[in-house]
Amino acid sequence: MSLAKGKKAKKRRSANERREIMAAYGFLTPNLIGFLIFTFLPVFAALLLSFTEWDLLRPIQWVGLSNYIRMFTNDPTFIKVLKNTLLFVAVTVPARIVLALAVALALNQKLFGTTFFRTAFFMPVVSSSVAVALVWQWIFHADFGPLNNILWILGVASPPRWLTSTQWALPALMIVSIWQGIGMNMVIFLAGLQGIPAQLYEAAKIDGATSWKSFWKITLPMLSPTTFLVLVMTTISSFQIFDLAVIMTEGGPANATNTIVYHIYRNAFQFFRMGYAAAIAWFLFIVIFAITLFQFRNQKNWVNYDI
Repeated sequence: MSLAKGKKAKKRRSANERREIMAAYGFLTPNLIGFLIFTFLPVFAALLLSFTEWDLLRPIQWVGLSNYIRMFTNDPTFIKVLKNTLLFVAVTVPARIVLALAVALALNQKLFGTTFFRTAFFMPVVSSSVAVALVWQWIFHADFGPLNNILWILGVASPPRWLTSTQWALPALMIVSIWQGIGMNMVIFLAGLQGIPAQLYEAAKIDGATSWKSFWKITLPMLSPTTFLVLVMTTISSFQIFDLAVIMTEGGPANATNTIVYHIYRNAFQFFRMGYAAAIAWFLFIVIFAITLFQFRNQKNWVNYDI
């Protein structure tokens, strides 16, 4: 009798599991359809398009790997924008991580006004990129901008021309990007800091550890998963810099601030080289994918998931 009841109960559980699975698939289906239509198919179409030559007017012509070969053999502008983008990533990624961590450590203290400063540091993240770029464009104005006025007051005889200088235009964009990106990383670091057990600091204090030693031996190791997340996100976003270059400098002067994404945009929608633009886009995808894969493969050497 008990055996028969057990079989019936097992059948009921199986039926319930099937209904739950079908319900889950029902909820996932709209998102899956949207992904296939609006993400997978366009990406796959871009891959096919990268092996063609097409200007939107004439028929598509298959050219094989010509677009990929052209990047490194017959397009000096691409080499320039690649160098600009790599330099931009190499400077902004560590700067955004280190400064965001410093701000998060300062604002993690139980002091008066921390809520206001957290909001203030996060405001650039939710502000319009167009508004941010226009404000900083005025700040960096070589003749009437407040930044150069301050430098004149401090005794700098020939302040940088900033956005009109091939030497200083890219550093100016780096400054804006770092300033705008600190807020998001700060919030993530704050969440990580608040997840560290207070008992660890209490035990370290009892053992006579200084604040500096506690930071190196407790805070940084416990924050390593958070730091890894911030590193991956910041690297990907830095490679995709576009809006600041378009609004503040239009890639100039002399391509000094031209980036890969802006180069893709210009080839696709100004020069109508759709196949070549698709090839550059796929090259950028491969670069980001390779760097992200390298980061995931090497996280075991420094990321600590044990609490």
